Amino acid sequence: MSKKVFGFAGWSGSGKTTLIEQVISHLAATGVRVSLVKHAHHDFDFDIPGKDSYRHRKAGASEVLVTSAKRYALIREHRDAPELSFEQSIARLSPCDLVLIEGFKRTPIPKLEIWRAEIGKPLLFPTDTNIRGICSDDPLPLQLTEPYGCRFSLTDIAAIAAFAAANAVAVGA
Repeated sequence: MSKKVFGFAGWSGSGKTTLIEQVISHLAATGVRVSLVKHAHHDFDFDIPGKDSYRHRKAGASEVLVTSAKRYALIREHRDAPELSFEQSIARLSPCDLVLIEGFKRTPIPKLEIWRAEIGKPLLFPTDTNIRGICSDDPLPLQLTEPYGCRFSLTDIAAIAAFAAANAVAVGA
């Protein structure tokens, strides 16, 4: 089953997570069922050392599912298996109206770039034709040209959410 996806790209420290959090909150408040896929470029662990689930996983369990009345989490160890592809990650999500993507910078999906001058990094849009607009409150060092004509303030959450939903594309079978 295909899912509609839209991405957010930017350098570390640009404010992607904060912006996406606000966009999710806005969309959810309007009745949109939103999921998120975040790609980490490093080893990560959200299981807490010393807790039962952590101890079971470290002991060698390939999967640990923790469940309660409010949520569940499935932790799967890759061990020597390859990292999930973008498409495999999307396929593992439950049905929803929109999947927002954080990371997967080089994946060819429509996205908005979040840019802050203080980070000291160049804009991504000149070399990424999948970027459809820029979110920034700083003066840009380059002129926006088509198709990058959309510019949003980092506080214009409703417009950013509407743009993401309108520009999402279907991914998957």
